Amino acid sequence: MSWKIAVVGATGAVGQEILNILAEREFPIAEVAALASRKSMGVEVSYGDDILKCRDLAQFDFKGTDIVLMAVDARTAQEWAPKIARDVAAVIDNSPAFRMDPQVPLVVPEVNAQTIDRYARKGIIANPNPAVAQRMVALKPLHDAAKITRIVAATYQSVSDAGKDAMDELFAQTRSIFVGDPIERKHFPKQVAFNVIPQIDDFLEDGSTREEQRQAQETRKILDPDVKVQATCVRVPVFVGHSEACTVEFERPLTPAQARALLREAPGLLVVDKHEDGGYVTPAEAVGDFATYVSRIRKDPTVENGLSLWIVSDNLRKGAALNAVQIAETLINRHLQKKLA
Repeated sequence: MSWKIAVVGATGAVGQEILNILAEREFPIAEVAALASRKSMGVEVSYGDDILKCRDLAQFDFKGTDIVLMAVDARTAQEWAPKIARDVAAVIDNSPAFRMDPQVPLVVPEVNAQTIDRYARKGIIANPNPAVAQRMVALKPLHDAAKITRIVAATYQSVSDAGKDAMDELFAQTRSIFVGDPIERKHFPKQVAFNVIPQIDDFLEDGSTREEQRQAQETRKILDPDVKVQATCVRVPVFVGHSEACTVEFERPLTPAQARALLREAPGLLVVDKHEDGGYVTPAEAVGDFATYVSRIRKDPTVENGLSLWIVSDNLRKGAALNAVQIAETLINRHLQKKLA
């Protein structure tokens, strides 16, 4: 059985990656439509060996489409997702717009696939924050074994998380430094090239940022409402690939050896944890891969039951596009095929 799919935001970095992954995974597609704003109408995007011409989102008739994958900003998602959901089986949204809506499931298929069963309430399924998605894949097996009570995470997030224009800014600033031109800033509060910026999104009254707030809220919604989360989110001069240093406190004892064994058996994970120079994974090595990598697994001696980990993933893939496609696959397997059977 094959399905009619539409990708909204097909000209953006995540939208293009969604099309790549649909082709790579040989998703059972009868027809695929690439959609964007009117100004991008006619722009060509790749889908496997084929070239698609973008169509105008505002003029597209969604009737007959099965699943819509959205890779747009929150404002556009808030405007269009509810309208589209009236005409299709489900909308899978990559933006923050619906993540904390209690009627919208927030899904990482390796972690909480069962929550997708609530999708029909609004016809919308939310894709988590990319840094949260990779962390959940890594921590869920440990939570099941010893119950996580507290997470302290420092995230090192690539500029692709902020879109193509942000990637262009890193490139332009890097070039300007080498040739001695003035540094221009448009998308970041400070120079991002050869620098790190301890701010992602706006500040809140308590001194945290919206991105750090999302880390806590989404983790609790996906993993456990009782877990305590403290995050510091940092933008780094990396084009693709999120990393995070994560320290976790458990209710019950869990040794590093036990954690490694659990993680090696878990879906979507690869453990590279050699206690030697280079015995870990960096963002550059994760680019283009589907897996989430875990390294530097060690005991945290400052608490009774604690471990520290290094977690890395391609944020455009597992953090966004791949997770969205996996949600679509899960939706088909759990619901849509049964409805047509």
